[in-house]
Amino acid sequence: MVTEFALEQHHERLLTLACEAWDQAVAARVELAKAGTYFADRFGQPKAHPAVAVERDARIAFARLVRELDLETSDHSPDPDPATRLR
Repeated sequence: MVTEFALEQHHERLLTLACEAWDQAVAARVELAKAGTYFADRFGQPKAHPAVAVERDARIAFARLVRELDLETSDHSPDPDPATRLR
């Protein structure tokens, strides 16, 4: 990524956070594969495994961070005018 795109220091930090969010999502998915998506609480009622929320939140964070990096511009550099992204 660093050799393909002209990233500034704050973009490198965003990329690092995106990679960490992806790792969290994958780890949560592995846990869910082992333990299952639901479990019975002390009253016998089905409850979502806590890893469900971890995976969801990590996926959302990843998507937002990748969007913030804006790597799909034709010149591989961030848009200098953030207002143009709203159009």
